[in-house]
Amino acid sequence: MKYCVKTFFIGKTRQLLLILSFIAVVQTAQADTNLRISADTLQNQLGQWILLDARPAEAYQAGHLPGALNFPVSDTYAHQKHNGKIIEPVQMQQRLRALGVDATSAVVVYDDGQMLDAARLFWTLEVYGLNKVKVLNQGFGGWQKVPRPVSQDLPQVQPSNYVTNINSKRLATRFTTLLATQNPNQVIVDARPLEAYLGKVSSAKRYGHILKAINIPASHNLSQDLDVFSLQSLDTLKDLYKDIPKNNKVILYCAIGRISATNYLALRELGYDVANYDASWKEWGNDFALPITTPIQH
Repeated sequence: MKYCVKTFFIGKTRQLLLILSFIAVVQTAQADTNLRISADTLQNQLGQWILLDARPAEAYQAGHLPGALNFPVSDTYAHQKHNGKIIEPVQMQQRLRALGVDATSAVVVYDDGQMLDAARLFWTLEVYGLNKVKVLNQGFGGWQKVPRPVSQDLPQVQPSNYVTNINSKRLATRFTTLLATQNPNQVIVDARPLEAYLGKVSSAKRYGHILKAINIPASHNLSQDLDVFSLQSLDTLKDLYKDIPKNNKVILYCAIGRISATNYLALRELGYDVANYDASWKEWGNDFALPITTPIQH
């Protein structure tokens, strides 16, 4: 009898341990999908991250988070005046080496608080193989909401040995987007405002949107708190994208692959297989050989 009782309690203890272990694994998995970080959390973890400031050099030099390095969002483009194509591999390798960043670095990126430039830099880093990147919710503006340390020091860094490593799953091209227009298992999302999607305005010679694209404006991913923005809650994001099956590949675009990066950040948090089409409508809308839908004729 004593043996049975002892065995019973040992069995129950093991079951409890297994349950607790399972809960811990689930919580860890949930935490890993959270790609944003709050100012309060970051303040307590400053020494654990490489901080990259996506603002222009003059804003960075006027004051930045302690220890932060400057990676202006303009440097994520190859030729920003023409389209949104991503920085070339040779230049990206030079930039990351100079910043002391490699593929395994734990990085937090931030901008002025609009979230757009931080999301574009986040996407760029993921394209180039970094897999431990988070975005500071509300950016520098949110950091300054309460008294927190700000620095004008320019940190000295040890250059890294980063070697270009492109994650092609995160980058859509004209060709892969064209294929997606014919693939029922792929979804194309136009992140531009509704007026652009409907063809009322355009940043290119043609008006309308990519064939088969649905419209989820980038602004829908964000919530505003005074003059700064946050990524919407996971529940709100789940509802926003509820009509897109999780097993579908998602391709995003906007005018130059900038604001669509907020959709990319949101969908990455939700666990979707998503890529951002960098050249976007500036390329597609100016190429008369590519299929579009023109709701309004011009």
